[in-house]
Amino acid sequence: MSAGLTHVAPGTASPAGARRGTVVVTTVASDSHTWNLVFLQLLVEELGYEVMNLGPCVPDQVLVDACRENAPDLVVISSVNGHGHQDGLRVIDALRACDELASVPVVIGGKLGVAGQQSDAAIGELISAGFDAVFDDASTATGEFSRFVGTLPRVTRALERTEVVA
Repeated sequence: MSAGLTHVAPGTASPAGARRGTVVVTTVASDSHTWNLVFLQLLVEELGYEVMNLGPCVPDQVLVDACRENAPDLVVISSVNGHGHQDGLRVIDALRACDELASVPVVIGGKLGVAGQQSDAAIGELISAGFDAVFDDASTATGEFSRFVGTLPRVTRALERTEVVA
């Protein structure tokens, strides 16, 4: 996903103390970039979700285990190194192989191929493999991603507060 924060439309953020759900933000195992994850975390938090940022170079099984343990409302996979298409096909197979994750929305975005913008056929392959949406860096603005997130069912959860005892 490309950089450049967008403003949240009025009424899309949740009231203070409540979150719409949990979103897991991650890269593919071969991608060591972090700025994309920080940007996505901030954007998704602005949209009213609690974010679990798994960081860069996340092995497939680590992602699957984190999703099984935390039951996210959305999984966002970001790639900057150009291997998102290739690695994404493997990752979505691992996620969809778990019964409890079969219906969790999973999206992928960023620089998905080393040649630049993905063809309609390549994007179709990712959708056919099990992704709910593909946000190719060369053709997609953050507004389209924000609109997609806005279509997710609202599952408002109270924020858990952690009290630090000195």
